[in-house]
Amino acid sequence: MVNLFHRDLGGEGKPPLVILHGMLGSSRNWQTAGRDLTDQFHVLAVDLRNHGASPHADTMTYAAMADDVVAWLDAQGIARAILLGHSMGGKTAMLLACRHPDRVERLIVADIAPKDYQWVGHRINFAAMNELDLASLHSRAEAELRLEARVSSWAMRKFLVTNLDRTDAGAWRWAINLPAITAALSTLEGNPLAPDDRFDGPTLFIAGGKSDYLEAPDHATIRAHFPAARVTTIPESGHNPHMETREKFVALVREA
Repeated sequence: MVNLFHRDLGGEGKPPLVILHGMLGSSRNWQTAGRDLTDQFHVLAVDLRNHGASPHADTMTYAAMADDVVAWLDAQGIARAILLGHSMGGKTAMLLACRHPDRVERLIVADIAPKDYQWVGHRINFAAMNELDLASLHSRAEAELRLEARVSSWAMRKFLVTNLDRTDAGAWRWAINLPAITAALSTLEGNPLAPDDRFDGPTLFIAGGKSDYLEAPDHATIRAHFPAARVTTIPESGHNPHMETREKFVALVREA
């Protein structure tokens, strides 16, 4: 078990809303959308293992991450929470809801489905990150330039280098546990749910219309595991609706 770091974004005394970020993200990516939701919820954004300010561990499975979150809920004295997960965090949230339904008041999943994926783009990004020579690096801007040959998206390069941090001695390092996440990619691409996993509570899946992570053929699979699920699409959003179409995303979470 890993003792997870979290950010308390406000709203104390209101129903707890726990946010689980996506791969290579952290609670930091959710500060703006999270604070928007504090009018209705007590918003707590967690760093999953090997990400952000949470400890590193060799194991990187959905079962381990779900267990970490349950232990964190226990440590915070939270008996039940609204659980909001994006991408990898969405898969973690799905598994937690199915295995510990008594801990989940409502489930909200952002742009991911309970199925196997083949994330070719992720593998390219991870190869580029692993190849980056940190010893000769002077700045994040320089890191972006070096990644350009492998990572064509400017926005993705910006996102990847948010995981770079300085040591006390001034050297650059990856804040994430890059070796462990790289080794676990095939596991993280997989469907975390067994055929009989089920959560009967209120559930909302939010898809990005410009994303291919959650598509119409996935709706039947979603409802097999989450019979009360509603699936809604934000047409103009890509994979990160909490950033790309924040106001619409926040409105949907408030109404979930």
